[in-house]
Formats: sequence, structure tokens, C-alpha cells
Amino acid sequence: MTERTVMAVPVTAVQLAPMVRDAITRLNRRVRQTRPVGDLTATQLNALTSLELAGALTPRELAEVERVQPPTMTKIVAKLEERGLVRRSPHPTDGRQVILAATEAGRAVLAQFERARDEWLASRLAELRPEERDTLRRAAEILRKLARA
Repeated sequence: MTERTVMAVPVTAVQLAPMVRDAITRLNRRVRQTRPVGDLTATQLNALTSLELAGALTPRELAEVERVQPPTMTKIVAKLEERGLVRRSPHPTDGRQVILAATEAGRAVLAQFERARDEWLASRLAELRPEERDTLRRAAEILRKLARA
């Protein structure tokens, strides 16, 4: 058996864009499916994650971040509040509004979901050759750079 040298064929940014987008979308979808069984919907989990990342948001800001209508977000927040995962506080400058933030219980739920996702991904990565993992490490750095741009 002879070793074959594979020549890297340069691709343009236009050719690469759909390849990268598709790979990220498929991996993200697969990682999102890997979560502990629970009664939180993906939408509720996304809203809780946005609150944790932002620190605190008004219901309208959260609806904008999640790209849903305010009445829809009201229902999502109500479910999260019922479970003790989100708390409301008075707005510091506008008495008509409230600020939403993840509770300690909400952060614990997010950590549990992240652990499950990381464990699944780590087990898949362990199946790769060391050079493939190194390539992915470099790709992750590049993707972070793209996301910051």
C-alpha cells in the first residue's frame, strides 16, 4: 500500500462560506440535541442562556435578542419564573419596566446542559486522530476570530 499525497486545492471565500456555515449549523444542531431530558424547551433554554450571557435584560430586550414577539417572550419568561430559573427586579430608571436575570437555579440548569453537551462532544472528539483534534483546535481559534470581527 503506498501513501498518497493529497494536494490542498485552494478555495475562494465564496466557495468556503457555505461549507463552513453548513458544518457549523449541523454540529450546532447535533450538540443542541444532546441535552439532559427535562421539561425545558429549546426556546426557554435559549432565553435563559441569553439572560445569563447578558447579565440582565428587559423583557423587550430579551424578545429582540431571541427574535420573538414580546407576547411570546412573556409566555417564555412566565414558564422560567414558575420554575424559579428567572427573577424580575425593578428597572433602576424606569418604574414601568422590569429587569430579568437568571437565578442561581437557572445558572445551575445551564451548567447541567453545558456539561451534557461538552461530554457528548468530548467523546466524539476522542474518536479523532490527534492531528485532527489539533486541526480543530486551530479552526476553533479562527472561528472565534471571525465571530469577534
